[in-house]
Amino acid sequence: MCTLLFAVGVHPRYPLVLAANRDEFYARETAPAGWWREAPQLFAGRDLQAGGTWCGVTRAGRWAALTNVRDPADVRAGVVSRGALVADYLRGGAGSGEYVAAIAGERYAGFNLVCGDRDGVWYMNNKTGERRRLGPGLYGLSNAALDTPWPKVVRGKAGLAGLLAGEGMSPSAIAAMLADTTPAADAELPDTGVGLELERALSPLCIAMPGYGTRVSTALLVGADGWTLCREQATVPGPQPATAEVKFRLEGA
Repeated sequence: MCTLLFAVGVHPRYPLVLAANRDEFYARETAPAGWWREAPQLFAGRDLQAGGTWCGVTRAGRWAALTNVRDPADVRAGVVSRGALVADYLRGGAGSGEYVAAIAGERYAGFNLVCGDRDGVWYMNNKTGERRRLGPGLYGLSNAALDTPWPKVVRGKAGLAGLLAGEGMSPSAIAAMLADTTPAADAELPDTGVGLELERALSPLCIAMPGYGTRVSTALLVGADGWTLCREQATVPGPQPATAEVKFRLEGA
């Protein structure tokens, strides 16, 4: 996943609003979002190559999402799949802070991880070593550290802020915001070592390149009344369902 926008304790009806785009090679086999057979409390898509996931939520109100850190120099063999970080948290019982504190970051290529539960939200970046609890606010991530002002993060946070301030908060409104294919101006582009042409192609919120791009958009709304709505929408044609949606009441709510 390459863009993650989320608001904690900002919207009066939804203590958590999450909007995310997953960017991946089109050929990488993926299952659409659904309840996992071996973990029926977990709703998420699935990377069929490594078995993990990039974003998910559980009936108990646990949620997590992941982005990679773009670093062309980080090419190590034998690292653990980063998608296991999200899947293991959602299948487990450790609190978000406890889970983040126990991660051995050196076992993975670069990542940003955000984990939440009813007791709080925690963030980790294994490149910088940062691990911290997040207070109420609007946050954005791409393939650098939290709130690094890449153009897509700035644009996405502005778009989500507009939805938070209006009356139209819904999965369809979030999907429309995430579908922005506007590239950034060259002067605004980061230099991550991949060259100007590729920086341009990777700069929109929604990427469309030959063989690679934004494959799904995810909207997650956790209501103050305990009702949770999660919708995954495919952004490229394919044999899988165009949308997968679930609405459920959190356990104990």
